[in-house]
Amino acid sequence: MIPPILYALASYARVRSFPRRIRDRQTLRAWQAKRLKQWLAHDVPKVSAFRKLAGCGSKLEDLPIMEKSDLMEDFSRFNVPDITNAQGWEAFSGSRRIGDFIVGASTGTSGNRGLFVISHGEQFSWLGAILAKAVPDFWRHRDRIAVLLPLDTPLYDSANATGRLALRFFDITDPLGSYLTTLVAFDPTLLVAPPRILRRLAEANTTLRPRRIFSAAEKLEDFDRAIIEGGFGVALDEIYMATEGLLGVTCAYGRLHLTEDCMHFEFEPAGEDLVAPIISDFSRKTQIMARYRMNDLLRLDRETCPCGSPLMVVREVVGRQDDVFCMPAVDGKPVELTPDILRNAIVDTDRCIDDFLLVQTGERALELHLSEKLSLPVRQAVRANLLALLDRHGASPDCRIEILALEPHSRGKLRRIRREWAA
Repeated sequence: MIPPILYALASYARVRSFPRRIRDRQTLRAWQAKRLKQWLAHDVPKVSAFRKLAGCGSKLEDLPIMEKSDLMEDFSRFNVPDITNAQGWEAFSGSRRIGDFIVGASTGTSGNRGLFVISHGEQFSWLGAILAKAVPDFWRHRDRIAVLLPLDTPLYDSANATGRLALRFFDITDPLGSYLTTLVAFDPTLLVAPPRILRRLAEANTTLRPRRIFSAAEKLEDFDRAIIEGGFGVALDEIYMATEGLLGVTCAYGRLHLTEDCMHFEFEPAGEDLVAPIISDFSRKTQIMARYRMNDLLRLDRETCPCGSPLMVVREVVGRQDDVFCMPAVDGKPVELTPDILRNAIVDTDRCIDDFLLVQTGERALELHLSEKLSLPVRQAVRANLLALLDRHGASPDCRIEILALEPHSRGKLRRIRREWAA
């Protein structure tokens, strides 16, 4: 049996050497095509969902696009050990392991939780990849990593097996005060957390002085970044990660690169210069994620990054497709407003706005949550800007916006633009 740490070291070496071997988009596409061909021929047919669709001579475009609903209708059809939905959820509520396999789940921010399963080797390959991208100099330091997220997973345990890292998980579904003293005593050199948690820590005037900070799991706003970087005195990096895998990490120039050295991305146009990613993860062989449509909306940057990497740059992770507001229009056609358009209408009103919540609660009803510290004229101006935005896009004039007091966010992922109404 191969020692697990060798999987991590091999993955680390492969990802670190990738920019030296693959220097342009044309070479990258050729390299991906070869990996996809092998994956489609040898790995994809091992699960029943694709057994009749993939094999020697198959092309990626021959496979149908899959949704989370397809995956969760019968989870066993998409993983090699044939782990069923019932077995997966039972393991997730217990040890989160079935034999040598790790079982995890999404946080369910869209109201529909999804399972995932990876092998022991894939666990350590994931560790090697994320170290190569986020902490390439880990071998020079004995870092203490604090991961503050809403859901623990045995994936994080693999870091402690390196002998160079000490990782501790902190559950942010608990009140900050319940673990702050322990966090400060741990004295992390690397800190990974959603921006709202990083912001609270930056404003808490603690003795925390990490050398690196990573935003993860939630949309990073510019005003949050300014407060976090000002409070900690270091640049804020970003990890784009989901149940579907490690999707992106910022480079030395602070630009978010997709992990095209680990998976293939297709980009489905979503209007307003936005795309929805469709991923095919050729690095995973236990659970097959082939042409899996994600719920995220991205704005890509086609310019070459100064770091020289050929990996695609994401200018902005805009939000989720199911948070696009859908309003009735004067001409009868629905008006769709993406999260970035709504966000800009709010924050561009006044520089003093550094937090908000906008929720579509009905066909014609929005709730605008603003801090009571804002003056009444500013709050009214935000409301007026949103109404003007609706008018410019042809929304029905009877749409209404109610202004409410902004309460501290305490549970689940923070989505400042959120649609709770469904047509």
